[in-house]
Amino acid sequence: MKISNDINSNFKGWHSRGYIPHFDSSQVIQVVTFRLIDSLPDYVIQNLYETLKSKSESEKRRYIDRQLDECLGKCYLSDHRIAEIIEDAFKYFHDQRYHLIAWVVMPNHVHVMIETNNNYTLSQIIHSWKSYTAKEANKILQREGVFWQADYWDRFIRDELHFYRVIEYIHNNPVKAGLCKKPEDWLFSSARHPELFKS
Repeated sequence: MKISNDINSNFKGWHSRGYIPHFDSSQVIQVVTFRLIDSLPDYVIQNLYETLKSKSESEKRRYIDRQLDECLGKCYLSDHRIAEIIEDAFKYFHDQRYHLIAWVVMPNHVHVMIETNNNYTLSQIIHSWKSYTAKEANKILQREGVFWQADYWDRFIRDELHFYRVIEYIHNNPVKAGLCKKPEDWLFSSARHPELFKS
């Protein structure tokens, strides 16, 4: 786990596409969350801007996580055909564009942990996932329009303790949301495949 000074100018370091800061660097382990377009209703976003504007980023993040776990919106990812497309998209470029470490596909959002390599930026990787899966999901659902929320949240892993805590969080997300009793019971999670993607 390291943060490098990238020679490749594609890597942006700290940057923002709005109100969410991102860190983009090669050979860094990061956990990423992205969500469906309707997963957070307007009143949740309004509360985030008004009530929580003076709170820390971690407090805002916890609030958003609690709201996402309410499984609001249409929850298209609970359709096993769509969840499988997303999981397969994560696996497809494993050990080519990135090293895939852990993931979970929830009904209205996903968490995924990867280690980026020297050739692909985090934003390129996420754009590829979201573009492909949105197109395929819309075909299945026979719908048009925006599928994913435009932005995403990312955190880089600070140390070994943080690494294992985040994996535990990812795997326990369906349990915490009341969707299953044990992490390995959730169909679309790396918790079901502990032998596959080791760090």
